[in-house]
Amino acid sequence: MNQDGHFFLRCPFFVSVMGQASSAGCNVENAKKQKINSIVLVLFVGCLLLGGRKTPLVADTLPVAPGGPFSRVYLPQNAPVGEDRFFGPSSWEQMNENPEHNAAFHQKAGGPSWFYDGVGWRFAEARAWPLEEKNPFGTRTDGKIEAAAVQTQFYGNALGVSVVDGIVYAESDDMFAYALNARTGQLIWRTSPVGNHLMGNPIVKGRFVYLSAGGVGFNFANVVRYRKTGFAVRGMDVSYNGIYALDRKTGHVLWHHGSLGEAMPTPAVHKNVLFFATGSGSVHALDRRTGRSLWTTRLKGNDNMSSPAYSSGRIFLAMAIPPRLYSLDARTGKVLWSRSIRGAANTGMGDVSPAVSRGVVVMDTVTRPERKGKEVTLQPVIVAFDAKTGKVLWEKKMRRGPRPPAFKGGVPMIAGHVVYVGSPVNGDYEARDLFTGKRIWRWSRMSSSRSAPTLVDGRLFIAGEDHVYVLDPETGKELSKRKVGGRMGIISPTIVGGTVYLANSWDWIVAMPLSLWNIRTAQ
Repeated sequence: MNQDGHFFLRCPFFVSVMGQASSAGCNVENAKKQKINSIVLVLFVGCLLLGGRKTPLVADTLPVAPGGPFSRVYLPQNAPVGEDRFFGPSSWEQMNENPEHNAAFHQKAGGPSWFYDGVGWRFAEARAWPLEEKNPFGTRTDGKIEAAAVQTQFYGNALGVSVVDGIVYAESDDMFAYALNARTGQLIWRTSPVGNHLMGNPIVKGRFVYLSAGGVGFNFANVVRYRKTGFAVRGMDVSYNGIYALDRKTGHVLWHHGSLGEAMPTPAVHKNVLFFATGSGSVHALDRRTGRSLWTTRLKGNDNMSSPAYSSGRIFLAMAIPPRLYSLDARTGKVLWSRSIRGAANTGMGDVSPAVSRGVVVMDTVTRPERKGKEVTLQPVIVAFDAKTGKVLWEKKMRRGPRPPAFKGGVPMIAGHVVYVGSPVNGDYEARDLFTGKRIWRWSRMSSSRSAPTLVDGRLFIAGEDHVYVLDPETGKELSKRKVGGRMGIISPTIVGGTVYLANSWDWIVAMPLSLWNIRTAQ
């Protein structure tokens, strides 16, 4: 497949460079020469194999592109023009673009018909696996649980996409960031600023796109440190970590701010300040224009995937080991309050991004592990805190279930006076009153429910496993579903106008019109 998401055939020992060359702006004659060279290489390798030589296939199986396989590709002719440039929000300042985590955006009247009718396309990223195929990850060695963890978080897209001014931005664990035309799905640019996991939801402000990079592992020195002290820095000396600021039009790197540990969580921006947290337990504030440090606050623990939520001059995020939710003054970095959840287990709190609305912070985690034979079960708990004081407003249990792989929480979403949250251990989705915690309904369909849902036009969209489901937000009744394929673990649907935009853990970006669920937005 080439960079525009179109397919072409490859024989077993032939890596075609024609698609990559043409995408990078090379002329047809050069592409033909490269293709001939590749064919000669295939014949040569084939002769070696038939002749009994044991020459390993290494260089000839790597993708080839001018400047190397990870060089930046820029196709300005695919950028949106005319009114298409005004599709979607004008900025994307935190995960799902707001502290409530509801990634739904209506279009103002008067735009082109596609704004409201929606579009449909699929874009194959660098290591896309066919969405219709079976699980590409073997389970004989790692087992089903570990294979599920890998395919959900470490292969393709971990979180959803951002849509700003007619462009879809995405980060992938294939080490690339992408910018696509929101109407056509064509590639505008693709870049790999660092050979590391890109697991965030791209932040877009002004001329910048901000990416967060971080390795998920612990090196041996940190394992030893943890055994001695109970603390280790996640991602330290494993790979290059930190924040990368790109030119939103071209994908060119403008500045980089390194960090001691991983910077996997999505950063947040308010005005000219960028906030991010790391695997060393530090929270940083930078001048978003230059990358200059404004303040750093050292907390205890590791931030895994708990993205900072900005609300009313405060930053809210959670750490793991020890598990704790923090409220910081966004101007100074001073800790205003911190709270734990009783019995919080493993990385649960450090995985979940808190939701904030109407003076309430909602957080959930897995707690109280119990072993029965070979199985370990966990108790998910949802807790609401007063945003100003940290006082616990209510705490509610969800149904117990088996220990999930990797990400151990459900990202909450708040709409009006209702909080919606999924369970990572058994697939339950619940709606609860924001102020009392009273359960309104429960819906169960999947084996695990970890992403924040999206509410638009009286319909609740939930992405999970290989489907997108639509529920009645008041009753929890399932109204419709559509198969997407692949897998969606922590991926929230991003709905703009009449289109649902989805990332996929099998390394795809997908656009689907709302009309597939018999919904059409009003002009």
